[in-house]
Amino acid sequence: MSLADRFLVLRRDPHSEEVLARGGDPQAHSILQRAGFVPVVRLHETYHRAPTHLTEHDEIRLASQAVGRLRAVGYTVECDDDFDTDHRPAHEPPLGASVTHLAEQVRQATTTDEVAGVLTELTASHDGVLDALEQVLTATAEFHDGLGDGADPFTARRLRHLADKHLGIIRADLTYTRNALTDRHAPHPGRSACTEQVPATERERSAVCACPPPPGTVPAPPPPPLAAGPRR
Repeated sequence: MSLADRFLVLRRDPHSEEVLARGGDPQAHSILQRAGFVPVVRLHETYHRAPTHLTEHDEIRLASQAVGRLRAVGYTVECDDDFDTDHRPAHEPPLGASVTHLAEQVRQATTTDEVAGVLTELTASHDGVLDALEQVLTATAEFHDGLGDGADPFTARRLRHLADKHLGIIRADLTYTRNALTDRHAPHPGRSACTEQVPATERERSAVCACPPPPGTVPAPPPPPLAAGPRR
């Protein structure tokens, strides 16, 4: 990671009077969003702004919280004096880190049973991750039903469509994959775990383990010999 990715500027724009944050890597962007900032994606850059219709006091409070959170995990933040703070709140792992841990388990898995166990956490019918996501989408749709803006009923219908159709397709495919792996009971041929044990029949003192060499590229066969041309 470059030093530039660890540097951010959080200031009030002199032209628009908006509180803007620029720079940082994806983790910094996540911290800004959790502090309340809104991402703005442009053609050549992505930056973050404070929400609209805040009082100046609320903008200073929001910006100061962001500065403290960013500096607490090692980011260098250049900011206006009003936003500067010595407060360093404890950084709690976000909820998504638990799901990311499942991905790491899949990357380290050596058998189909291990991957099936991870996918079960996603596809379990009562308390799996996908079931929880469906409940969040449905609850957000219900929230929009009575929110009062003209576009809110459309948003509610769209959220229900995502839950019923798109999420349903993902759940069905992952459930099929999980069930197939559950019945397979096979080791991954490229991820066999090293036992670091030397067989009792091994005669060479230099042997360190019984693992086969990693799979390599099969060398290409030599070209056939050229046919001899007619002699002159």
